[in-house]
Amino acid sequence: MRADRKLRVVLCWHMHQPDYRDTGGEFQLPWTYLHAIKDYVDMVAHLEAFPEARAVVNFAPLLLEQIDDYAQQVREFLDEGRPPRDALLGSLVDVAMPSDDWKQIGLIRACLRLHRDRMVAPYPAYQRLVEYADWLQNNSDALRYFHSQYLADLVVWYHLAWIGESVKRTDTRVSRLLEKGSNFDLEDRVELMQVVGDLLNGVLPRYRALADRGQIELSVTPYAHPIIPLLLDMGSAREALPDVEMPLLEAYPGGEQRARWHIEKGIETFRRHFGRPPAGCWPAEGSISLPTLRLLADAGFHWAASGGTVLRNSLQASQQPTSLNRAYRPKNANIACFFRDDGLSDLIGFTYADWHADDAVADLIHHLENIAGASMDGSQDVVSIIMDGENAWEYYPSNGYYFVRRLYEWLSRHPRIELTTFSDCLTSDVTVEPLERIVAGSWVYGTFSTWIGDSGKNRAWEMLEDVKRHYDEVVKRGYFDQSHRERIDRQLAVCEGSDWFWWFGDYNPADTVSDFEHLYRMNLASLYRLLGVRAPSYLSESFTHGAGSPVKGGTMRVSTQE
Repeated sequence: MRADRKLRVVLCWHMHQPDYRDTGGEFQLPWTYLHAIKDYVDMVAHLEAFPEARAVVNFAPLLLEQIDDYAQQVREFLDEGRPPRDALLGSLVDVAMPSDDWKQIGLIRACLRLHRDRMVAPYPAYQRLVEYADWLQNNSDALRYFHSQYLADLVVWYHLAWIGESVKRTDTRVSRLLEKGSNFDLEDRVELMQVVGDLLNGVLPRYRALADRGQIELSVTPYAHPIIPLLLDMGSAREALPDVEMPLLEAYPGGEQRARWHIEKGIETFRRHFGRPPAGCWPAEGSISLPTLRLLADAGFHWAASGGTVLRNSLQASQQPTSLNRAYRPKNANIACFFRDDGLSDLIGFTYADWHADDAVADLIHHLENIAGASMDGSQDVVSIIMDGENAWEYYPSNGYYFVRRLYEWLSRHPRIELTTFSDCLTSDVTVEPLERIVAGSWVYGTFSTWIGDSGKNRAWEMLEDVKRHYDEVVKRGYFDQSHRERIDRQLAVCEGSDWFWWFGDYNPADTVSDFEHLYRMNLASLYRLLGVRAPSYLSESFTHGAGSPVKGGTMRVSTQE
């Protein structure tokens, strides 16, 4: 590589949570607001600290809506005293605390769902509370002897543990609570709620400000995070995995119409939050097919991104030379495609958490320098590091604070590396090479096996098809006014999201599978109610038939997109 050429590197962070609300707006799981006050806040703070750094940040529209919802809940509590619609968030300011033993046990268990080594052990006061909690779960009769102050302290510490590291280092309110350590009164808890509200209200405008000044590019995923290739053609699952066991349905009815709805609704939601149309799209799970790319191009997207194994499969099928770090334009689809460097991305997602930050970033740079050194024409290379922007950090010390800071600092100042964005690559002298074929697949193994093929996943697709056929029949009659029709369309979209299918399978922790199966059946039942159709009895029964053992602490180290 010529000394005057720099290797282009795109860091693309995907921010995503499924919709955890029921049709009444009650939040069933708290992960959206917890990740917001920890990861989304920290990730924007790191970029603000290094103005010379560049990145792409991708948002799922349902996440944007839920952050707004939570921000409004906190405002309504602080302004009007209205309790939040998330039970865990509400417990932070519940004066009485639950008196029922089962509710107390439920609250205790909720406050244990985090990475203990990274998020509990650094705080001795929290560690003692957790040790008591472990004992109480097996000795529930002892609850009657515990003062409500114990629950109040446990809830406060749980939220303090989830506060972003950047906030702990700069917010004097948080510092005071950390120093106090115990006997938190209502005034303390309300103050912590104010902190949560400030973070929720400010996080999206901070990303927008970075985009306005050109430091980051914002992109989007179709509305409810569906696997669009499967909506368009269930048979596309066989392109990369010919022997996959398929559900008992030939096609998802009306799949193209639904795919277009998700794309259009995603763009609309993005524009409402960021004041501009998105130029690029990370399709849910990096899942692409040729028809999917055509739909994205029709919607006005200039680029999409997927997994490196999808590119390898496609180059092999096209009988083209293997060249991974390039931009491609598939034949018969007017859109540029970038492909994830799986090796480098997974080093960040799964390996570097146990390394010293300096050693980890130095190792990553060493790999990038090797890529640059092996390149015949580095000006055409684009190394795409694409990964989840939230889940990996709880496995790092201090929520990845030191690693991400070093990452931006060293990459942005490296003489042979240029941090950039996908759109900037397309407006520069990067050549977009032709790609004869696209083999449909996702970032996970280059297949769709994470979302189809397992008995539980297939059963979920069959249940979805069942309600979709009722949807088609009822909507065709045109009984509903516009407002109700919009509620129905949105509820169907939630049911079409990828997350339900991701979790079903006996290789996942039992408690998480149970949570997501319950939510999935609840969402299907809610859609039947909105349609005015009696829900089938099978929705009251589990269909996953158990799962793997629960992971200690109630969390699972998931891959870089979920």
